[in-house]
Amino acid sequence: MGPTQRCLFCLKLELFIFNLIFWLGGCGALGVGLWLALSQGRFSTLSLSLPSLGVAGLVMAAGAVVMALGFLGCLGAATEQRCLLLTFFVVLLTIILLELSGGLAFYACRGQFDRYAQDDLKLGLRRYGAPGEPGLTQAWDTVQTEFRCCGVQNYTDWFEVRNGTGVPQSCCLEHSAPCSGIGTAWWQEPCYEKVKSWVGENVWAMGIFAACIAVVQVLGLVSSMLMYCQVLKVEKYYH
Repeated sequence: MGPTQRCLFCLKLELFIFNLIFWLGGCGALGVGLWLALSQGRFSTLSLSLPSLGVAGLVMAAGAVVMALGFLGCLGAATEQRCLLLTFFVVLLTIILLELSGGLAFYACRGQFDRYAQDDLKLGLRRYGAPGEPGLTQAWDTVQTEFRCCGVQNYTDWFEVRNGTGVPQSCCLEHSAPCSGIGTAWWQEPCYEKVKSWVGENVWAMGIFAACIAVVQVLGLVSSMLMYCQVLKVEKYYH
């Protein structure tokens, strides 16, 4: 085996491993999406515009795309087909550019996103306890109980949707006793700010995960182009 062939073999193995990681990650995302679809999740049905099946559908779609991309990369590495390698490179580059664009757009419009999210969650309060909305009701009860909060911005959000009749039992300090008309017996802090603070405290974990994904994507991008060039070089050498 000559130097060119050894280099090609190393690139082939490297690209295959990267894409195997992609494929396994896609399987994991698909599994999470199926779990959300079946269980309706605990925090995935707080609003009307993003119901549990919507969240599950997005996660499953992302998992399916990643699985397909990983399979395409593995196939390209195994067969050393320039067409497959180039297709993998273009698709992966497109995904990376979309991720960067989405991240920049979210950062630039984060204030508007805050306002939109709060308004959307308030719309979700109106369906609390409604027939056919067990996921939304359970999600709000879980959030208010675990984060010890009440309402989106404050407990008066419930007055607006319940015509001033009180708050849900999950807002009560003690669940054993009704507290609908006792203001001092409710959680006083807003759920949106508490959940936002919790996300901020754990953002480092999401940052590490995002950094790992970015590294794998960039390495896959570089490896696929290097292998493409190496395959092209070998083909020219033998022809």
